[in-house]
Amino acid sequence: MYKVFIDGGAGTTGLRLRERLLERNDIELLTISEELRKDDAEKKKIAESSDITFLCLPDEAAKAAAGNISPDAKVKIIDASTAHRTNPAWLYGFPELSKEHRQGLESAKRVAVPGCHASGFNVIAYPLVKLGLVRADYPFVCTSLTGYSGGGKSMIADYEARERKAELSAPRTYALAQKHKHLPEMQAVPGISSPPIFMPVVGDFYSGMEVSLPIYASLMEKKMTAKDVYEVLCQYYDGQKMISVLPFGGNEEEGGFFASNSLSGKDNMELLVAGNDERILIMARYDNLGKGASGAAVQCMNIMLGCDEAKGLVL
Repeated sequence: MYKVFIDGGAGTTGLRLRERLLERNDIELLTISEELRKDDAEKKKIAESSDITFLCLPDEAAKAAAGNISPDAKVKIIDASTAHRTNPAWLYGFPELSKEHRQGLESAKRVAVPGCHASGFNVIAYPLVKLGLVRADYPFVCTSLTGYSGGGKSMIADYEARERKAELSAPRTYALAQKHKHLPEMQAVPGISSPPIFMPVVGDFYSGMEVSLPIYASLMEKKMTAKDVYEVLCQYYDGQKMISVLPFGGNEEEGGFFASNSLSGKDNMELLVAGNDERILIMARYDNLGKGASGAAVQCMNIMLGCDEAKGLVL
């Protein structure tokens, strides 16, 4: 029986984590009383008695909580915030990116869960760069459409209010100043020379996400068609439990559309390659609370504990 503590379990990520873990018979969830949930000494005591502690906190609080735990304690920390994703002392928790990422998780004590938008970008950009299909200075442009649960409790309340602004019924682009908090990891993880032009959009649906990366074939390092890129990604992610590549051009039952909420409530991810010989479109679809947050965190925990990586997850 593994002892697990969720520090910050009242937010959307923490609540989904708790939902997944309560269904397991190999997990004992450690709790903290409401009056002590901000007591550093009590949180330190509980965390250090656990096998795994999840940090579902704002960035500064996550840094403080991690620093409060003794480095000699047996506990392994999985941080779902932005705080440690580009910190070299923490492992980036995306096992499908490379053999090194997966092997690192098996022995890591400090793991940063990827950001929801960044997960879709990196699952595409990482192999393109690492395989030499595009240069590190390729001018990436990325669009990401997400459900409103990604904005946390305040945004959920806004969208689900009985009386709400009419603008909430339409997709809304945000982070217009190109300073989104996921950009540092979107640059650092695939090793590109500058962050992409990034256009995140929130839509009027609870959860789900699609991240789109268009590629000009003329700017690639090798002469490749859209079908060639499809074959590369099929091979790169072959055998992965949590990531699958859809048929080239999309599923016939979707009638030429690609819905952002198709994997809402699930923890896996789908990739789609479409386009033509000149302009290639690569897309990732998943739940922003699943493979984009809590599902990814549970997957990391499973690997760190030596369990089946998909245990307790919904695929």
